[in-house]
Amino acid sequence: MQTELTAEAIYKQEFKTALRGYSQEEVDQFLDVVIRDYEKMAKEIDRLQTENDSLRRESSPAAEPVKPAQPVASNYDMLRRISNLEKAVFGKQVGPSE
Repeated sequence: MQTELTAEAIYKQEFKTALRGYSQEEVDQFLDVVIRDYEKMAKEIDRLQTENDSLRRESSPAAEPVKPAQPVASNYDMLRRISNLEKAVFGKQVGPSE
């Protein structure tokens, strides 16, 4: 996005005076506010573009997903292992007490 005006262009702009023109002091004060807003807007745009670029680099498909050091077991796998251990320790008699 390219704007026609920059803070510097606004600052350097001069207007001709006329017999019944605007108060030059009021115009200058208003332009000072406009310049500050342009500068803030330009800084915010730069910040957002930098953040956007950073986020795009982080989410690029070239980056390998982080793999866990050990395989993650589901609850079902855990219960099955516990059941197998109980059978190995107590034999096939494991079950609800009768």
